Amino acid sequence: MDLRGKRLFITGGSSGIGKATAALAVSRGADVVIAARRKSQLDETLAELRASATRPDQKIEAIALDVSDRDAVQRAASEVLGTLGGLDILINNAGIAHVGYLENESPQAYERMIQVNYLGSVWVTQAFLPHFMEKKRGQIAFVSSLLGLMGLFGYSAYCGSKHALTGYADSLRQDLLRYGVQVSILFPADTDTPQLHEENKTKPPETAAVSGTIKPAPPEVVAKAFLDGLAAGKYQIIPGTESQLTMWAVRHFPGVARWVIDRDLKKFWRQGRSA
Repeated sequence: MDLRGKRLFITGGSSGIGKATAALAVSRGADVVIAARRKSQLDETLAELRASATRPDQKIEAIALDVSDRDAVQRAASEVLGTLGGLDILINNAGIAHVGYLENESPQAYERMIQVNYLGSVWVTQAFLPHFMEKKRGQIAFVSSLLGLMGLFGYSAYCGSKHALTGYADSLRQDLLRYGVQVSILFPADTDTPQLHEENKTKPPETAAVSGTIKPAPPEVVAKAFLDGLAAGKYQIIPGTESQLTMWAVRHFPGVARWVIDRDLKKFWRQGRSA
């Protein structure tokens, strides 16, 4: 996918899938603005991206932004449009994860998941909608998770926020049909990112038991599947054959999929290995 002349804004662009997507977009000639909360990490990523520029006039910028702050998002949108002279592709990637036993989940964890993973994407999208609707073209993409289509032990707060994002994207796709704006949503499995390493610190052993032995995908592989899926006009983008088979089973045989997961959990508890 040649992105020369395309203008991208990527939230959560300082690490993980967002950083890998930004790097690939830059390598394909796009003008890119990334956003993230931590300025020090943002500055490091910005320097890396600029060092890999493929055009002397390529625009590569960064904005410190908390997507859950609606007023800040509105200001950032104006800055992005001014810097890039418009926008062709919006990628809502910013997100956080929390995993743990249900009885230990705090109200604050649920609130933060919704504020960042769901409302953060809504606020960013709404800030750019007037631009896309006026131009009657462009692409709006979301980074969800396989857990935006299914549930998993220990991820109640996270799953709830990602299911909400899936529902929003489903409706938005129809809302924007008459404007010619494409909507896409990425459903990656475990990806080798700093966020996954943080999740693993509090992940219950039951979660690992039912997750199987799937090796986390490199973020660069996920980013390529993401941008290639956008180029192909796909709505749902699911990287990896194993993930695609899992989603096929969940979609067509949900009862069987639940039975398999429940069986593995009960087996784990029978063996007395729970924490």
